[in-house]
Amino acid sequence: MRIDWTEHRAFLGMLVKWVVLGGAVGVLAGTASALFLVALDWATAVRVANPGLLFLLPGAGFVIGWIYLHYGGLARRGNNLVIEEVNLNQGYIPRRMAPLILIGTVVTHLFGGSAGREGTAIQMGSSLADGLTRRLKLKPEDRRMMIIAGISGGFASVFGTPLAGFVFGMEVQKVGRIRYDGLIPCMTAALVGDLVTRAWGVGHTHYSHMAETGIQAGLLLQMTLAGIAFGLASLLFVEMTEGIRRLVKRYIKYPPLAPVVGGLVVIGLTLVLNTQDYLGLSLPLIRASVDGVGVITLAFLLKIVFTAVTLGTGFLGGEVTPLFVIGSTLGYTLGVVLGVDPAFLAMVGFVAVFAGASNTPLACTVMGIELFGGGAAIYLAVACFVAYLASGHRGIYSTQRVSTPKTNTVRPELVGRSLEEVGRE
Repeated sequence: MRIDWTEHRAFLGMLVKWVVLGGAVGVLAGTASALFLVALDWATAVRVANPGLLFLLPGAGFVIGWIYLHYGGLARRGNNLVIEEVNLNQGYIPRRMAPLILIGTVVTHLFGGSAGREGTAIQMGSSLADGLTRRLKLKPEDRRMMIIAGISGGFASVFGTPLAGFVFGMEVQKVGRIRYDGLIPCMTAALVGDLVTRAWGVGHTHYSHMAETGIQAGLLLQMTLAGIAFGLASLLFVEMTEGIRRLVKRYIKYPPLAPVVGGLVVIGLTLVLNTQDYLGLSLPLIRASVDGVGVITLAFLLKIVFTAVTLGTGFLGGEVTPLFVIGSTLGYTLGVVLGVDPAFLAMVGFVAVFAGASNTPLACTVMGIELFGGGAAIYLAVACFVAYLASGHRGIYSTQRVSTPKTNTVRPELVGRSLEEVGRE
């Protein structure tokens, strides 16, 4: 037997170190997510009970814009700063990011902006992790792992999906690469973060599980076609949001006025459609889709427009829950067209559109299994990976860097470049 005991001692030392540090990050991220989810539930309940709050959205937008203009600093860059620091590891994530994004997101939802929650959780987790890094005076490479752990802890705790959060932290920073050096910190932060959030008495939404479905050639083909549609929907969301940001930057010179304009547009759209279904998280649309109750044909497109206007003009919040809504409603519509059970395809679309927009197909496949069971795991995987390929080299996180191009025989020059640089071409 040839055993290198030095290597095993080093492994045990690393294991203890990252279980402790990852656990600390998980406690911080899980506690922050618990506070955020309680505040978000309160804001949603108040808005639903008082529909007139929507008319204060422009004023709320101005306050958010003014605060971020004068006090935001680097925090204005949001998730893109977090991912850039994982890739470059050369600056810092300000501690103020956590309270600013928490308050700003709650205000956005309170007055009817269409936004999500993952961005808030990731920014809080990463900001708190980086603050702990500075307090403990850890080495630069350890700092990188702490930020990745913060991403995993935030994602897992806000959605109640520890395995998906674990994989997401290792997968999200680069297109086509998973950081296996983050195994222990990401796993620990994700599990502890989820447990801590639940320990605070904060629960998560539960969905029906998919029926056991064997491999069928016809259904695989239908999933491939649906995956292409999901990828194109994610691309439309990204391009519309970025396009609105570019227009705002070109024509509105005083940044706090941008969300004022956005708020007025959201009010106008709501009045024209005579519904508030597309404000806030829009969770009832997900429930109607995955339960087979049904939604209108263009519900996915309306949610894209509402969210692109909200986030593109400067309101705060994440993109992921709106992407869940877009995916589930589009899945329901495609189910009718393709002759597939609409509720089944709504569950697939729930994670597949997010896979295309975030370039994290593995994490999204795992998330689908955690949320909807493993009875149809192969179809979740096919749709997620096809959507990932169909969305091209674009995404909601523009500082992601290309490690393995999706079309490496056609565009090998993309290696090492950020999606932001690719998008400027």
